[in-house]
Amino acid sequence: MPHWSEIDFVALLTAVGIAALIFSVLLGLRAGIRRFASHIEKKMAWPVMIDHVARKTGLWFLAAVAVQATVGYTNVSTDLKQAVHALFVIAFVLQAAIWSRALIISLVEHRAAGTGSDESNLTSAIGLIRLLVSVGVFTIAGILILDNLGVNVTGLVAGLGIGGIAIGLAAQGIFSDLFAALSIIFDKPFRVGDVITYTGTEGPVTGTVEEIGLKSTRVRSLTGELRVIGNAQLLAQEVSNYAGRNLFRLHLVAGVTYQTPPDVADSIPGLMQDLAEKAGHRFIRSNFTGFGASSIDFELYFEADVDNVAEAQAAYQRVAMNLLRAFHERKIEFAYPTQTNFTAAPDGSIIMPYPTETVSERSHS
Repeated sequence: MPHWSEIDFVALLTAVGIAALIFSVLLGLRAGIRRFASHIEKKMAWPVMIDHVARKTGLWFLAAVAVQATVGYTNVSTDLKQAVHALFVIAFVLQAAIWSRALIISLVEHRAAGTGSDESNLTSAIGLIRLLVSVGVFTIAGILILDNLGVNVTGLVAGLGIGGIAIGLAAQGIFSDLFAALSIIFDKPFRVGDVITYTGTEGPVTGTVEEIGLKSTRVRSLTGELRVIGNAQLLAQEVSNYAGRNLFRLHLVAGVTYQTPPDVADSIPGLMQDLAEKAGHRFIRSNFTGFGASSIDFELYFEADVDNVAEAQAAYQRVAMNLLRAFHERKIEFAYPTQTNFTAAPDGSIIMPYPTETVSERSHS
């Protein structure tokens, strides 16, 4: 270590001045970045993230950069230079960890803001994410600092890995639902207020999403009950989301008896088309589909310009009831599963179990 009389105080003071200048420039650069980000549209994601990162830049880090940049130009001892370098490495790793944490949390908050989740649940989710990110980032930072200081971190990394595996296995269900909740936040397959359909234990369930929690999602079904389903279970299956939908394609099936005259049966597809168009819906097609076990079957496809399931069901009901009235007016009978017993008269002729008067004859009487 050089004696104090051997130190070049002019060079030292020059280095201090340069360090102060570098510190001032970096401080002004940080302020300029924040000012630039504040003048850009706040709805954009990246200016907000830049502002968050700039705010997390510490004065201690700027000072460490300034000292590290100038210490090499002085004739101070090698030990002091090594100490300054070690402090700079620690400061840089910690600052990088703080930047990473701010960037990740800012991204999560931006993505979560558009889910429509309840504010209390969103606050809880962000709080938990902030904790997990902080633990992960600063654990990595601590390992890097120890490694740069010459500490053997192999055993520490192995221990953390084994501990993480044990915790993960013990809380596998909780973590799967948690990461599913994060997937909902980022991927946004649905939001609060959307009408969705998923497969429940008893079959398809359609309802409105009322709450997206950390572990489960609550859906109010069309029949009124509140369904609670785990986030992982929900995302593991196909989910139909009706949000933003402005039309529904509806399918109506009707079967008539085999006693219906052919000319009357032939008019049914046209009758279905007229009913759909008179109701103000977009007609797709109507046609004969086949001879069923107890009926002659027809189907109608039409599109209703509505944006929710309730209105679609109402449109379907109106067309179906109009079809019922039209059949009643024309004395066309709907078919239903029956068994017909045929008996014979003493002379061997078959006695019909229904009136022999046809639908066409009844309509003209």
